[in-house]
Amino acid sequence: MKAKASEPALRLRDIVKTFGKVEVLRGIDLEVGRGEFVVFVGPSGCGKSTLLRIIAGLDDQTSGTIEIGGRRVDGVEPARRGIAMVFQSYALYPHLTVGGNMGLALRQEGMRKAEIDGRVSKAAGLLQLAHLLERRPAELSGGQRQRVAIGRAIVRDPELFLFDEPLSNLDAALRVNTRIEIARLHRELGASMIYVTHDQIEAMTLADRIVVLNGGIVEQVGRPIDLYNKPANLFVAGFIGSPKMNFLTGAAAAPFDAPTIGIRPEHLRLAAEDEDHWGGQVRHVEHLGSDTYVYVGLGEGEELTVRLPGEQPVGIGETVRLTPEKGRVHRFYATGAAMQS
Repeated sequence: MKAKASEPALRLRDIVKTFGKVEVLRGIDLEVGRGEFVVFVGPSGCGKSTLLRIIAGLDDQTSGTIEIGGRRVDGVEPARRGIAMVFQSYALYPHLTVGGNMGLALRQEGMRKAEIDGRVSKAAGLLQLAHLLERRPAELSGGQRQRVAIGRAIVRDPELFLFDEPLSNLDAALRVNTRIEIARLHRELGASMIYVTHDQIEAMTLADRIVVLNGGIVEQVGRPIDLYNKPANLFVAGFIGSPKMNFLTGAAAAPFDAPTIGIRPEHLRLAAEDEDHWGGQVRHVEHLGSDTYVYVGLGEGEELTVRLPGEQPVGIGETVRLTPEKGRVHRFYATGAAMQS
C-alpha cells in the first residue's frame, strides 16, 4: 500500500550500528521526501553502504527507528519493506531471460501472469529493453545488464529505490550514458531514490540533496550547489569537488583573519602586477584541452592546484603569481567549522 502524499518516503531516527566495540553509525537522523533523489557520499568506511543495507533490511540497526512511507519497518524482512534495491553486481540469474529476470520477484509474490507481463513490458519500454526480453544475461553488454537490474526494481513499484554504487562496474562512456538514463527515469517515474556512490560527478549531477557522511555521522545535508559553495566545515569543503579545494594556513591565511582558508582551483587566476598575490613555482602541468591544471608550490609544503580555462602556456619550473577571485575565499575556524561571510 502506497503512503499518503504527506508522509516522507523515508524517516530515520537516531540510527546507531555497532560491530563489537566499533560504532559504525552514530545517531543518524534523516528524512527523504516523496519523489526526492538523495545521494549518500563519503570516504571508504564512512558508513554509507551500511546505512543503505540497514534501510533495505539486509542488516539490523543496533538502535533507532526506520519508517518507509510512514510505516515502521524495524525487524520487517526486506521483501515486505516496500523497497527495491539495485546492486553494483547486477545479480541476474543466468538461466533466465531478460523478461524472466525482471518478472521473477512478481512471480514469487504470486502475481497474475497478465499483470506481470504488463509491468515487465512497461519497464522494458522505459529502459529500451523491449527488443532484448528473450535474451539471457550472457548475451548482453554490461550497460544492458545494469538496465535489466534497474528494470527488475521498477516492476515492483516500490515506495523507495535503493542504488548501491550501480555504475562502478561500467566503463567511463557507459557510466555517463547510464547516469543520464537514471536521471531520466527519476523524472519520468517521480520515484523516491537513495543512491550510494563515491563518484563526485554522479553525486553532483543526480542528487536533489547530498548527504555527506564521515566516521558514522552526517557532516552536512543539502543541495549539491549549496554544499559546493557553502560547505559547513573543512571536511565537506575538502570532500566535495574535484579537483578538491586548496587549503592554506599560517602567513597565507593571516590576511583573511582565519586560521585556515580554502579556495577552489577554478577560483584562482594569474595575478596582475598590482594585485595581492601568492607567488610560487610550477611543479606540474596537466593539459586537458578544455582546461589546464597547474600545480604550484608555495614553499613550506603548501601547494595550490589551479584550474585555468583552455590551453595555457605555463611551463614546469616557471614562477607564477596567483590571486583568488573576489568573494571566493572560504574561511574556517581552528575547529574546522566554516566562518560566516
